[in-house]
Amino acid sequence: MVIHYTGMSDAPAARARLCDPAAEVSAHWLIDERGRAEALVPEEARAWHAGAGSWQGREDVNSRSIGIELANPGDRPFPEPQMAALETLLEGIMARWTLGPEAVIGHSDMAPERKIDPGPRFDWRRLARRGLAVWPDPVPTLNSDPATFAALAQNFGYPDLGPERLLPAFRARFRPRHEGPLDATDVGLIADLAARFGEDGDQWRAS
Repeated sequence: MVIHYTGMSDAPAARARLCDPAAEVSAHWLIDERGRAEALVPEEARAWHAGAGSWQGREDVNSRSIGIELANPGDRPFPEPQMAALETLLEGIMARWTLGPEAVIGHSDMAPERKIDPGPRFDWRRLARRGLAVWPDPVPTLNSDPATFAALAQNFGYPDLGPERLLPAFRARFRPRHEGPLDATDVGLIADLAARFGEDGDQWRAS
């Protein structure tokens, strides 16, 4: 599942664009500011929500994911009714498709070089407390090597990009509003995610 914000003024404007064939963009679900969830594309069908990018080494994310759009211009918090509706929706999708919390990502996770949504105002920790997303526990380390960070990030699922492109997306999700150069906390957090959810988790547990 890929979570987005619409980046538009309100839900009606977003719905009109998502349902306009000329726009060549669509999503399976749209949740408005008041918490109304509307199905726009059947979950088993392909929607044009993700675009270019990859996750866990797999491209064409549109063909292998469900897109959820949250009505939000991108410059404000997500209202409580909207977040509650998202939790209910995620619970249903995960049950229908037998998915774990690691299957829930943001648009910026799979396309960090070109997308920033759902952004640092989105409450990933809240979802994680409900078992609807993942959250890391830092692994103690003094390592702040960019190459190590990039390798761990790619093992967790991020695209094969340099650390300078991966770090902003990683921090927007797991260390919102934290600034400055890569540090040992960043590496410790991504090391835990790679160990628990990465393709070569045993490698990172042993290191």
